[in-house]
Amino acid sequence: MSDDGSEEFPEEGTNLGTYEGDRNEADERHGKGKAVLPNGDSYEGEYQHGMRHGKGVYWFKNNNAKYTGDYVKNKKHGLGDFIYPDGSKYEGHWADDLRNGHGKYSYVNGDTYEGEWNNHTRHGQGVYTYAQTGSQYVGTWKEGKREGGGEWIHKNHKYVGGFANDQPHGEGKYVFSHISCEQRGEYVTHEVPQSNEEEEDEPTIITVAKWKSKSIQPLVVA
Repeated sequence: MSDDGSEEFPEEGTNLGTYEGDRNEADERHGKGKAVLPNGDSYEGEYQHGMRHGKGVYWFKNNNAKYTGDYVKNKKHGLGDFIYPDGSKYEGHWADDLRNGHGKYSYVNGDTYEGEWNNHTRHGQGVYTYAQTGSQYVGTWKEGKREGGGEWIHKNHKYVGGFANDQPHGEGKYVFSHISCEQRGEYVTHEVPQSNEEEEDEPTIITVAKWKSKSIQPLVVA
């Protein structure tokens, strides 16, 4: 996910570039118009009292990024599509210039996330699909990480249970539909030291989740 180079020119102050379009009695940009901004970016769409407001398209000169959608007082707000400099794309809701609400993000590697967003991060209920394997995570997110209840669905099995800090955590089960059984257990986290290149440095501690099986039982089909 790349937001680099996606900041729009504020279109405020005295140096506003060139403009062709409607104006109001106060000579403000008001109605439909097209502007070429001092940094070379361009905008075509609706204005209200000198600000981008309504439907419009904003082109970034230096990186081919583009936003098409709703504006409120110079900020992306409502529904809109954004093509980012790296080729990734977001389609969905915005609030106060940030991804907020329901939306779909298509990543450069083919992965997708569709679900809830809060202030530019995955937050709430959503589905992340991995293009290379077809695996999916379906469940809860918090500040961009898997957190709470969810399902990690693979080709021949799925994990159903809790997640914490982007890893499986606590009670859960593995379901193997093709052999009609499920394995219940829990994920237990362990702290594992990782040596650093410099001998004087303290080892880096990473947290690893390990599965502890408790029982295997037939799969009950409702």
